[in-house]
Amino acid sequence: MLVCEAAFPGAGHGEKGPGCPYIYVLRKDQDIYLHTLRKLFNESHGIFVGLQRSEEELSGKSRKAQLVGVSKNYRSVIRACMEDMHQVAISTRDPALHNQYSTQVSILSAMELIWNLCEILFVEVAPAGHLLLHLLDWVQLHVCDVDSMVREVLNSENPSKHELFWNVVDIFVLQGRMEDARHLLSKEATANPTSKGMCKILDDLMKKMPILGLGNTQTLTEMELKWQHWHEECQRYLQDGTFASNPHMESICKILLGDENAILEKKELMTTWYHFLVTRLLYSHPAVKPVELRFYAQSSLDQFLGGENSPEPLDTILMAAFEFEIHQVIKECSIALSNWWFVAHLTDLLDHCKLLQSHNLYFGSNMREFLLLEYASGLFSHHSLWQLGVDYFDHCSEYGRVYLELHIERIPLTTEQKALKVLRICEQRQMHEQVRSICKIMAMKALRNNRLGSALSWSIRAKDAAFATLISDRFLKDYCERGSFSDLDLIDNLGPSMLLSDRLTFLGKYREFHRLYGEKRFSEAAKLLLMLMTAHIAPCSFWMTLLTDALPLLEQKEVIFSAEQTYELMRCLEDLTAGKLDNRKLQDDDIETTKVEMLRLAFARNLARAIVKEGTLEGS
Repeated sequence: MLVCEAAFPGAGHGEKGPGCPYIYVLRKDQDIYLHTLRKLFNESHGIFVGLQRSEEELSGKSRKAQLVGVSKNYRSVIRACMEDMHQVAISTRDPALHNQYSTQVSILSAMELIWNLCEILFVEVAPAGHLLLHLLDWVQLHVCDVDSMVREVLNSENPSKHELFWNVVDIFVLQGRMEDARHLLSKEATANPTSKGMCKILDDLMKKMPILGLGNTQTLTEMELKWQHWHEECQRYLQDGTFASNPHMESICKILLGDENAILEKKELMTTWYHFLVTRLLYSHPAVKPVELRFYAQSSLDQFLGGENSPEPLDTILMAAFEFEIHQVIKECSIALSNWWFVAHLTDLLDHCKLLQSHNLYFGSNMREFLLLEYASGLFSHHSLWQLGVDYFDHCSEYGRVYLELHIERIPLTTEQKALKVLRICEQRQMHEQVRSICKIMAMKALRNNRLGSALSWSIRAKDAAFATLISDRFLKDYCERGSFSDLDLIDNLGPSMLLSDRLTFLGKYREFHRLYGEKRFSEAAKLLLMLMTAHIAPCSFWMTLLTDALPLLEQKEVIFSAEQTYELMRCLEDLTAGKLDNRKLQDDDIETTKVEMLRLAFARNLARAIVKEGTLEGS
């Protein structure tokens, strides 16, 4: 869409302000045109199609594992695209492009963050105990603002003396990375013998912390009992003042006990409220149930923001997910994100998880189909991505066919190769009206460029008799002007297609006459020529040309036309000159008059020869 600014006069003013000299180009789904996102669109298309064709009969754990695998595939595509975009952002020297790519990296990172959480809550449907493990992985994967700090400390000559050493230990504890935290504590114990005893006790507490592993056979009740004993042990060491001489270790012990104030003191290290939520659950409610998440999430958000800042759109989306409000997640993502890719694919996956079956939109289509239609419509605005959109429309059972028919007619047919690609898509789906429309468009383009062979081929494919007649007339006109046919291969191989129109039939048969004449099969050529005239297959305007073509046959040494055939030719000539079939006054044209006289003379001579020949044969 092209738009420009305009200044309109206010009420009571007669003068119009100056207009804007600029015209702006507005595009729907601008992200479709970003070259760096092509990988996202192309690779996710294959995952989508594979999901639609997957074995629906799978049930229970097999189906669930399949859907989780599909979800991880989508996430891997997002992450790969994000990493590519990050490299492009680093390498570019243009500040505007750098900002654009950096923004896209942030958007892709948020998309993966949301998708991963939805995978845990809606696709994986992790139970109590295992749920926390998944959330820990989620935080560790996505909260990476502190990675540079960790690398700086670990790469130093003496990590335990580094000013950020205890910050790194805290980070590991806050993210539940106990092995990494214990490894750093061992360096502190080695470098500072006076704190060796405290390090050993804290190391034992971290080592003993009970966690319900994914492959662990212990029950949730057993784990909770162990965790309670471990929690009491931590409480005892804290109350005994074991770590009183070392504020850093004492703070860590408080975190292990789930002290919210101690955890909030590390707010800058966590950076996000959902990191605070997971840390809080890890050390206070490790057996949290999915239905309880909403309460902890809301309180964690409130405590972390502290009333100083209002929630960002990402916070709203994540909160809706923790509240298991799937439709709200989709709605907020639709508003916040700049294209339909995310919501279309996520909704499709959730629909396969049977989570959206009861939600229909007021105009009849369900939410999955509506979002897929919007996304595919955006793809059709791109010069090459439209091919991906076809498959999305194919898997929208209610309105997909209608949308495809409307959009495919708007594809610019810039080349014949592209037209054939579009045509093949239409033919595979029995879209007969679109097939005819495309063929007519290409036939008209070819005709305007004077490519008669291509135009005729497209008109035959369209089964357009009227247009085939028009092009056949052009072939005949060119023959009259040049004395030869173009595109002989096409005309020679018309086959049954020549029956599409009378004029096309005549063109094919007339070319056959020339072929027979060239092969010196004069008798067959004569019969065909006469048939074209007597059966009224030839257009009236072409009769003089056909009669003129008969002259070489009339002048052959051997009698080709019989007396009866000669009479037929003479009748055709008289009909033509009398104006019964042609209103032109041939007598006014000296050339035409000369032709007529030559034909009459040739007919008379051939008639005499034929009568003599036939009389001689009868006499013998």
